[in-house]
Amino acid sequence: MEKGSGSEYKEALLLSNNQKKKCYYESCPGCKVEQQKRLHRGLPIKNIITVWIIVLATALPTSSLFPFLYFMVRDFEIAKREEDIGFYAGYIGSSLMVGRALTSVFWGMVADRYGRKPVLVFGTMAVVVLNTLFGLSVNFWMAIITRFLLGSLNGLLGPVKAYAAELFHQEHQALGMSMISISWGIGLVIGPSLGGFLSQPAEKYPSVFSPDSLFGRFPYLLPCLIISLFALVVAIGSFWIPETLHKHDSVSESNEALEGAGHQVGRDEVEAAETCSKQSLFKNWPLISSIIVYCVFSLHDMAYTEIFSLWAESPRRIGGLSYSSNDVGIVLAISGFGLLVFQSCLYPFIDRNFGPRLIARVGGVVSIPLLTSYSYIATLSGITLSLLLNCASVMKNVLSVSIVTAMFMLQNKAVDQNQRGAANGLAMTTMSIFKAIAPAGGGTLFSWAQTRQDAAILPGSQMVFFVLNVVEAIGVLLTFKPFLVERQSAK
Repeated sequence: MEKGSGSEYKEALLLSNNQKKKCYYESCPGCKVEQQKRLHRGLPIKNIITVWIIVLATALPTSSLFPFLYFMVRDFEIAKREEDIGFYAGYIGSSLMVGRALTSVFWGMVADRYGRKPVLVFGTMAVVVLNTLFGLSVNFWMAIITRFLLGSLNGLLGPVKAYAAELFHQEHQALGMSMISISWGIGLVIGPSLGGFLSQPAEKYPSVFSPDSLFGRFPYLLPCLIISLFALVVAIGSFWIPETLHKHDSVSESNEALEGAGHQVGRDEVEAAETCSKQSLFKNWPLISSIIVYCVFSLHDMAYTEIFSLWAESPRRIGGLSYSSNDVGIVLAISGFGLLVFQSCLYPFIDRNFGPRLIARVGGVVSIPLLTSYSYIATLSGITLSLLLNCASVMKNVLSVSIVTAMFMLQNKAVDQNQRGAANGLAMTTMSIFKAIAPAGGGTLFSWAQTRQDAAILPGSQMVFFVLNVVEAIGVLLTFKPFLVERQSAK
């Protein structure tokens, strides 16, 4: 075939693509997974559990510190005033995301080059070591450094999204992505619950833990150690999970397929086709637009996660609820159960009927009046306060995780398999930058708002929730066309 015959060249490429779909390479782990997907019937329970526990192992330490962070910073004696505690707490909360922002693209490239599985195993092992060291922190700087290293070395959240997109058959991909969001959301709820119940055990459970014991001398080690032990079990189990990355020469593959179809295509033409498929991620507007929207909502969610615990544990006299870490743990545990029920039973159905973009838009709109109600809920007491706060917390977490799941779906639809690791790494980098800003900004905002309890406009916590709503409103506006564009089809 001559180079100039465009119709024959297109026909050859079409035949190549069809032929590649039927090719099976015994030595390729990705091909084995594809074959298993074609042969499997019914719900892929094993794959669901695999994705669920891997994500849970990395989600638990992300926010487990927030219920006890207020008390940890107080114990470090770095804050000169009670109102300054939130300021220093914000920097510890941000350090993990700063580390993640610096290395997420690197880990995505590693996953595309060497496979998803090595990154998943290494990232889970990083949780085991560094989360334990964080629990042993004796000063402000040790806490920041261990959290920073945890974010730097645990780069699995981006690759695991690519892994789920490749592990599940297309009809179950919404469920697979939903499992990531469910596990991530539950980790962001159960983690703080563990932090709330198990921190300061010598004070809460003196009959079990003495002040002179290990957990008495390191009052925040127990929740970190429990999470690290769970991560150790997951890391060991991850050695037996399947690899989904295709590991065979794509150029020779294309030539074999074309020759089998009775066509001779030059190597330069095949390479040109590959170059076309590997266009710059930054020129892929469906991907970039979904990442930007994802970052805005992530900024809001991270700030909310920290502010909620700080607000609930602050004294009534400065606009808080005077909750203990146990009280916060109970609220978050209830939220986690509600989140699990919704995402497991209802989200796949909602995704099929409404699509990810509409889910994100509606979730953002409903969140705004919900957050506005928090300042008024704080004026209540007793069973009324408990009931309304739990209902609001469940609904807020359900909406937040539904939005994140929708963004996961859009991002993985926007690219082909050979770019999913890098694309998710890019998403994680930009998201981590926003999430690094969120705790520091949220802590500073919270500390400032506590000093203006008598302001005429938006006093105290009303200002905090107003700013959160502004960020949420920006995210909602960005879900409309022409900004957010959805790719119609992906490989």
